[in-house]
Amino acid sequence: MKNVLGFLLTAATLGFAQQAAAINVFTCEPEWGALVQELGGDRVSAYVATNPFQDPHRVQAKPSLLAQARRSNLVVCTGAELEIGWLPIVLRQSGNDAIQPGKPGYFEAANYVPKLEIPTRLDRAAGDVHPGGNPHIQTDPRNIGRVATALSQRLGEIDPVNAPFYQARQRDFAKRWSAAIERWQKEAAPLRGANIVSHHKSWAYLNAWLGMREIAELEPKPGVEPTATHLEKILTQLKREPARMVIRTPYDDARASEWLANRAKIPAVMVPFTVGGSDKAKDLFGLFDDTVERLLGALK
Repeated sequence: MKNVLGFLLTAATLGFAQQAAAINVFTCEPEWGALVQELGGDRVSAYVATNPFQDPHRVQAKPSLLAQARRSNLVVCTGAELEIGWLPIVLRQSGNDAIQPGKPGYFEAANYVPKLEIPTRLDRAAGDVHPGGNPHIQTDPRNIGRVATALSQRLGEIDPVNAPFYQARQRDFAKRWSAAIERWQKEAAPLRGANIVSHHKSWAYLNAWLGMREIAELEPKPGVEPTATHLEKILTQLKREPARMVIRTPYDDARASEWLANRAKIPAVMVPFTVGGSDKAKDLFGLFDDTVERLLGALK
């Protein structure tokens, strides 16, 4: 009897440990860290390599990132060369064979969505151009849903014991997410057709989703800081073709957008861009709640 009880206790303990054990996931941007938690719950431990006030193009491959990558079972990043300046170094120097490109432990979100602004000609003189298309896919919530489907499957491959758990979480997320998208689209209807000016090519997917029209960018070329000459040209353009607002990310320098906004007499709007980019953008749902609210506020 004692042996039987001991066996049952051991089995129960092992079962609990197996259920509570978390796989380590290295995520490059906050939106993917938030999505991993939505899909993985307490079965995952997500580390986010960047913060909302940091340009994901420009990150240092610090020893802390190497240490996190070394112990990870899965890497989840945007891809489309968004992290080309630092992620390859982190992966190579981590010494972790399981998370290298081509392995199940390496996941690029951009592979699962239709990409916009794919260049027909590559020329470094054109600025920071991404050969695979615009990488800022997370500004369209429909892309988040597409990535969630693929990512839940990948979590199940990495952790097959908990695969049904991840699939159930994905189905629940998809239901809530679809309802939220429908609500956001109804709320954002007044934005359709609105002309906007952007700091950087950050909003192609947001514009495609909401029907806004980007008529100018503060950067003369992608990745090149705004110049006085270029801003004056945009100001002249806006006299012929007015815009409703100028928008930027939390990490873009506000001075250029505020200069233009003051002279063109239009609002300058900081849009959170990713989870944590504003006080209200605490999770993926809050991100788009606040995005739509801020854009609509600029129309008033």
